[in-house]
Amino acid sequence: MTDPQTVLRRLYDVAVQSALPLANTAANLPRPPDPAKGRTLVVGAGKAAGAMAQAIEALWPFDAPLSGLVVTRYGHTPPRPAGLRERIEVLEASHPVPDAAGLRAAERILALTQGLTADDLVLCLISGGGSALLTLPADGLSLEEKQAINRQLLASGANIAEMNCVRKHLSRIKGGRLAGACAPARVVTLTISDVPGDDPSIIASGPTVADVSTCADALAVLKRYAITAPPTAQQALESGAWETPKPGSRVFEGHAVHMIATPQQSLEAAADAARAMGLNAYILSDEIEGESREVGKVHAALARAVAKGQGAFQKPCVILSGGETTVTLKPLAEGAVKGRGGRAGEFCLGLVQALQGQSGVWALAADTDGIDGIEDNAGALVAPDSLQRAQTLGLKVDDYLQRNDAYTFFHALGDLVVTGPTHTNVNDFRAILIV
Repeated sequence: MTDPQTVLRRLYDVAVQSALPLANTAANLPRPPDPAKGRTLVVGAGKAAGAMAQAIEALWPFDAPLSGLVVTRYGHTPPRPAGLRERIEVLEASHPVPDAAGLRAAERILALTQGLTADDLVLCLISGGGSALLTLPADGLSLEEKQAINRQLLASGANIAEMNCVRKHLSRIKGGRLAGACAPARVVTLTISDVPGDDPSIIASGPTVADVSTCADALAVLKRYAITAPPTAQQALESGAWETPKPGSRVFEGHAVHMIATPQQSLEAAADAARAMGLNAYILSDEIEGESREVGKVHAALARAVAKGQGAFQKPCVILSGGETTVTLKPLAEGAVKGRGGRAGEFCLGLVQALQGQSGVWALAADTDGIDGIEDNAGALVAPDSLQRAQTLGLKVDDYLQRNDAYTFFHALGDLVVTGPTHTNVNDFRAILIV
């Protein structure tokens, strides 16, 4: 068999390639409006927004009017293919904490929706990361206050649905409000899912999708995780003043949502590639949530059983899973160095700890957008000798888990997975190879 780490990297690459916008957009494009009556406006946000915009430019009829603006993360605008005419402007902003560039982009997108008619078409391109990139605080809430709440959410251990429930209700553009701004134009939303369950109202906080969550739900999340909100936000949520448009609202009449790439689609592509290599392939789920380190320990228990010939899975095999785990940041002791890392790295730390050097087991965990948290790596690799090599270097897994410092641990081992931005985002990808 090919080197195990090469196999794992190949499976990750296949998963990412299957979710690239250009490969998935054509079948979901609507017919352009009559150019004598209407126009097509493209708006959007997310880590894949730049690549999605280029896919539209490549596939849209050359003689059909097309213009617009999307916002993506800094460094995530893909190189422009030779000969592809730019018709959609791409801006960059901060993720995961919003910044003034994201605020300006959101303001410009809202401005572009002014004057639309029933003869016009709006293509909304949405992918993970859009919640931070498309930031427009509710009236009375400052960007600095929104940033402070966002930082607390990111450190709290709240899952993506909980975080985006709060974000929707503190926004003038998310939670279906962008759809309202586009009325009476027809809106077609093209979405790349990065959330468990592929709920379009959660992806990027659903700017063009009806919202079933309420101000009361947002308040409950703030209370559950002891998140401090300014009095303006507290009062507006308590009164329901910042409620979002609900299912059945007229602002969504005639609208369509198309899911063009999903985590399950990518896992299935990786499974097919594994079988082509002569491996058995098993997909656990594309909706796995929970603390990253604990999810790693559960995966380790399963892998150890398979390695010992126990259970229903037959080796040689690869076990695949996706979803969105969480990392709850631990309080640091005074003088301690703040750790670096993300969900994928912390999963791998938990895996190393629980595998205890189990022979015949290799693993890769990485974010499909190419960025694990805010670092320059996508994730990390685990090998049967990872624990031994760490001990030789004097690295204690517990110490690195305590300060959420997976990046430093795997950098020392030379086992970071570095890809750069992939221009798509179907969230966590995990593959465990057992031979």
